[in-house]
Amino acid sequence: MSKTPSTPATRLLRQHGVAYTEHPYRYEEHGGTAVSARELGVDEHAVVKTLVMEDDGGAPLVVLMHGDREVSTKALARQLGKRSVQICKPEVAQRHSGYLVGGTSPFGTRKAMPVYVEKGVLALERIYINGGSRGFLVGIAPAELVRVLAATPVEVAIQA
Repeated sequence: MSKTPSTPATRLLRQHGVAYTEHPYRYEEHGGTAVSARELGVDEHAVVKTLVMEDDGGAPLVVLMHGDREVSTKALARQLGKRSVQICKPEVAQRHSGYLVGGTSPFGTRKAMPVYVEKGVLALERIYINGGSRGFLVGIAPAELVRVLAATPVEVAIQA
């Protein structure tokens, strides 16, 4: 990949004055964070996946999770005071976010959605998160998630 994409995510980051680095890599269908971590030569724990979910009322929300962990939907629902939370089907996630699954960024989404971030992500020095295109991550300081997205910390990680 010779040219890095300009996406709604990178435009929003620039608009908010976020210092970020661009990390294009060779995207593999269904490769997930294991592939991006390998391609970038970084710990998968520092690669953050963006998951579009819905609560029991159908309201969309975004969860940011370590690449090597899963979300306990039961713990998340409990922390949000909801009966249940589930991952969206790819076409529903795309409708909410405006991004193709595999290229979903929490920045510059089509709809404004509440953002929740696994507490451990905020403890990292630097994270790699989708820049709004398949095969394209941006490296940022985790504090920017709270500053730009008003992300709420949650403790919902379970072993993958």
